[in-house]
Order: sequence, then C-alpha cells, then structure tokens
Amino acid sequence: MELRQLEYFMAVCEELHFTKAADKVGISQPNLSLQIKALEEEIGMPLFDRIGKRIALTDAGGVLLKHARGMFQNLQNAKLEIGELHHHQGGTLGVGVLPSELDFRLTPMFIDFRNRYPNVRLKIVSAVDVADLVLRAEIDIGISLKPLYDNRLVLRCLPREEYGVVVSAEHPFAGRDSVSLNELNGLPVIMYPKGFWGRELVEQFCRKHGFNLNIVVETTSNPSLFRFVRENMGVTVQTPALVEAIGDPKLRFLPIHDDPPYREMSIIYRADKYLGHAAQAFIHLAEERLKS
Repeated sequence: MELRQLEYFMAVCEELHFTKAADKVGISQPNLSLQIKALEEEIGMPLFDRIGKRIALTDAGGVLLKHARGMFQNLQNAKLEIGELHHHQGGTLGVGVLPSELDFRLTPMFIDFRNRYPNVRLKIVSAVDVADLVLRAEIDIGISLKPLYDNRLVLRCLPREEYGVVVSAEHPFAGRDSVSLNELNGLPVIMYPKGFWGRELVEQFCRKHGFNLNIVVETTSNPSLFRFVRENMGVTVQTPALVEAIGDPKLRFLPIHDDPPYREMSIIYRADKYLGHAAQAFIHLAEERLKS
C-alpha cells in the first residue's frame, strides 16, 4: 500500500465521483480506477459500492478513510516540526474568530503578535462556526464560544463574560448604573442577523423571560451596529470587553443586574495537531489578553 494510492482513495471519498477525483489529483480516470482496484485487491474487500453512476463508501472504506486521515495528519505534523528546525519562528498560522470579535477586540492582539513574530504569516478567518474550521484543518487555532464536547478537540477555557445593554449617551437610560433584562422588552434593538452566536444567546435569555427582542436593524458589521446605537436609533446587547475595546465616549455600557445573558469562550485546536512554536506563543498571548 502506497501513500499515493491513499491520496487517490481520499480524493474519491471527497468527490464520490471517479472522473472528478481524477481531475483533482491530476491523473486519468482509467488510471485512478486501476489504482483503487489494486488497493481493494490488497485489502481483500471492496472500498466503494458502485450503484449505477453513483458510488458510496463501504464499511471497509469508512475504516480505511478514518485511519488514512490520521496518517496524513501525522505526516503533516512531521513536516511542520521538521520545518521548524530550519525556521524556528517562521511558518504560517491560521486563526479563526467570531465576526463580532475581530473588528475591535482581537485585531490589536493580532497586531501585537505580528510585532513579536514578524516572520510568521498570519491567516485570520472570521466565521460563525469556528470549531468546524478547526476540525476540517482549515485553521490551526480557533477562538470561539465553547463548543459541544468532541474528543477530537482540545479546549482551553476562558473566563465567563456577562452581557449588558449598550445605549447612546443621549438615551434615557444613559445616566443609570444598571438595567433589568425585562426592560429590553419593547425597546428598539440593533443586533446581528439570525445565526450569529451573540444574538442566539441573548434571544434565549429573553425568551426565558417571556418576550422576544424588538430588532429594528440587523447588521453583520460591528462598526455599523455601534454607529446606529451612537445615533440613538436603538440599543444593543454586548459584552463589556467589546465596548471597552471600542472606547467610544458616546456609548454607555449598563450591566444587567438580574439574570444577565452570558457566554463561555475558549481557545480550541485539534487534539492530533502538532502545535509549533508560533502556535504555542499565540495561545499564550491570547490567554494572557483574554483572561485579563
């Protein structure tokens, strides 16, 4: 069994189509079929069910795919570790973060990291489902809400953060020290679209108290969201760390004194992934910044 055969096998698993898989790996379709047939003969069991023009993985194929993925991940880890022997502080680091965190709160941290490690190429991705990107090895490290338990992931938990209400300095609430969650009932709210974690968390708490948010503007952009609030078009519900990072004197953050929504963030990465010097240094910096 050769690595090249396993590469061909994994391409067919991804495409579930011999012609598309052959195009992907750069060989002819008949040659690819011969390589898969040779692999099946060596194993002694079929790896794919051929159903007309469609194909599907057999149970044996599923077992081989699971172990082949592990083998290629180990090979990639070896290449990364060996590469660090030549370039101790170089390489590329992919980090995924929630869209709401990137614009203000986390970008200064990334700038600090680049100043400390100028030879590291940073790839920063904002996404709602950061854990999925980590599992698919599209990024090395994620900073996101604590995902459901998955033994393929390592979680390094960050402190719990409570949400509060953010209002304009001209809003009637601006002079208050805190608000009740129920006081959000009926207020015009500026918020992220459905599907964004921040909105889903807050709405769950509001529904528990018997009301839905009166969302008058939805936006994926934090600068846009806070501009609407600053102009007193509505209020929003955010974490104090984000509001502090913005540092706008025309905004007021009011803690929610009864049953505030909260979130639990974590730094996540694959349990089977080699973390080089740059990745470990980034995790240390992120924990230092986000736990303070």
